[in-house]
Amino acid sequence: MSAVEYQVDGKTYEGWFVMPEGKTNVPVVAIAHAWGGLTDNEKQKAGIVAKEFGYAAFAMDVYGKGKRGTTVEECQALMNPLAGDRAELQKRLAGGLAAAKAQAGVDASKAAAIGFCFGGLSVLDMARAGHDVIGVASFHGLLGAAPNIAEPKIKAKVLIEHGWLDPMAPPEDVLAIAKEFHGADWQLHAHGHAYHSFTTQGANNKEMGTIYDADADRRSFAYLKTFLAELFA
Repeated sequence: MSAVEYQVDGKTYEGWFVMPEGKTNVPVVAIAHAWGGLTDNEKQKAGIVAKEFGYAAFAMDVYGKGKRGTTVEECQALMNPLAGDRAELQKRLAGGLAAAKAQAGVDASKAAAIGFCFGGLSVLDMARAGHDVIGVASFHGLLGAAPNIAEPKIKAKVLIEHGWLDPMAPPEDVLAIAKEFHGADWQLHAHGHAYHSFTTQGANNKEMGTIYDADADRRSFAYLKTFLAELFA
């Protein structure tokens, strides 16, 4: 496992790469981070993908090397400009995906993407934008449509792991994305007791509705393992 610097439009970004031990020419899973930037949470998920699932994992960075948030205000300041400029977000995600595919030992023809919270929105945008991935999986992601892609043609398979009590993605947003993705190969699992950030260990902000849920975390990753096995078969 190692940090990896890469460039998008002349700007330096820093990802995190993990290879499964003793393997080569393996599929790669790109990981999109939550609003605070690439943190230990994404690195932990990358470890699961590599060590337990047997795929290469590359945690992407859409903020830039060293740009990370630790407070609500800092995270909002990092996320909001990209949430408001989805074309720029999609370009940075494309750069991260390219870096993931360029790593040694990766089978670049077999790539998927997963993301958490803001990263969940990010991977849905990768599907909307037609990035070269077989499938994407969003965990407690924001679901809002991308204004720059009025009628997305979704080719990737889509998995959405959703906390039904998530205040940032209410039921009307779920119905809206079902309509938007009509015709695509999508599936959605709603976890009835779960809030936002249910896979983020340590999350416990009841006021914001960001609460870790061990059962939903475990169950959603079991669904992910099956989803990835199908994609990479």
